[in-house]
Amino acid sequence: MNEAQVDAAIERALQANAAQPTAADAYEKILPSVVHVRGLMTEADEAKEGDKAEDKAAAEGNVGTGVVIVETGVILTNLHVVNGAKRIKVTFFDGLEADAEVIGTRPETDLAVLQAKKIPDDLVPATLRSTNGIRPGDPVVAVGFPFGIGPSASAGVISGLKRQYESQGRRVLSNLIQFDAAVNPGNSGGPLVTLEGEVVGIVTGLLNPTEQRVFVGIGFAVPIENAAAAAGLSPF
Repeated sequence: MNEAQVDAAIERALQANAAQPTAADAYEKILPSVVHVRGLMTEADEAKEGDKAEDKAAAEGNVGTGVVIVETGVILTNLHVVNGAKRIKVTFFDGLEADAEVIGTRPETDLAVLQAKKIPDDLVPATLRSTNGIRPGDPVVAVGFPFGIGPSASAGVISGLKRQYESQGRRVLSNLIQFDAAVNPGNSGGPLVTLEGEVVGIVTGLLNPTEQRVFVGIGFAVPIENAAAAAGLSPF
């Protein structure tokens, strides 16, 4: 074995022994970019904004998640979270609450783009990653506010690609990422990330044959290329 072969063998051994990222690492990296989104649908919802937390939560019309993609406060979320809302409220990672407005929609992919009217001083946008090269079996982490609780993390794998999904009351969505990380109502609009904390999709729905709206093992996300296009971005 010559010197070059020895060096190559050493490099391979070092890479094999290097610490691999975990779901905890992914959660910590994406967390500063995750926001709680609330679509207030009625005047009663708006009136409850000043009440104590438990009353306010009970009054909120639509509760979901969003992810910051531009440091000026541009946020991606699901259209069904904010559609028809009289007022949209977002809460950032540091607890700052702000009003937001819809600046773009893409109904065919159930996506909405929000602009927060006030942002933290140290707001960090998420890192987006192309879905090119991702495969069934690759680990992913979903971060959001299931049932308004969070931010919460759940880990799993990509189960399939280019899936089609039709949810109750909404159009058929296609070219979706299927995954098995647990998600529930409130996760909608949140990021699906790799173990490196890079966003590959926006969670949009969960498959459920019952009316209970609880997770049974199949979730769907819009590929980040489609989501970025909704915001007028071409990141790849």
